[in-house]
Amino acid sequence: MKAAVVVFPGSNCDRDCKVAIERSAGARVEMVWHQETALPDDLDLIVLPGGFSYGDYLRCGAMAALSPVMKEVVAAADKGVAVVGICNGFQVLTEVGLLPGALLRNAGLKYVCKPVELDIVNGQTRFTAGYGEQRQAVMTVGNGEGNYFADEETLDRIEGEGQVVFRYKENPNGSARDIAGIVNAKGNVLGLMPHPDRAFDADLGSEDGAVLFRSIFQSA
Repeated sequence: MKAAVVVFPGSNCDRDCKVAIERSAGARVEMVWHQETALPDDLDLIVLPGGFSYGDYLRCGAMAALSPVMKEVVAAADKGVAVVGICNGFQVLTEVGLLPGALLRNAGLKYVCKPVELDIVNGQTRFTAGYGEQRQAVMTVGNGEGNYFADEETLDRIEGEGQVVFRYKENPNGSARDIAGIVNAKGNVLGLMPHPDRAFDADLGSEDGAVLFRSIFQSA
């Protein structure tokens, strides 16, 4: 089992993701600098971590979406490789067009950092199958621009096609329809604002994030 974590200037959860994947799933993890023009061979998972890529200048994730390695990430996603974007990584996935919608400033215009309760809306994806009958999870959010937005037609479509995967029980940032995480139509790209990398061990307050990482490799 093999994963890659992409590191952008300003990433600050890249090592968290590496440790979380290693401890949760026992996978080998390689760190990939954003200027690379190739990814490691035979990857089961690519992670775009949280942080403040390029200092969040211009628009969150917009500059990172133009990094050379993102062409390879898009190509790998098109081939069916699992891709997860966490927090800032979710923003990058929307900017590069792998996921619909956009992430806006939080409704309260403040940075929010706290544990949140989530409903597992779709437990049949490659990212959530490991939860089994469990329909709730606890992870931590830490964002100032985590307010998911899409037009009503897009929201109706992703709801109807099962692309909404996680929903906030108590919305911390104003996200449309309480959406916390979505997958693409093919089901191999996940973006979520809550951090599974901060919820993979009981000492962190929750082990629910570990289930997500294990689920990916079990379905690989």
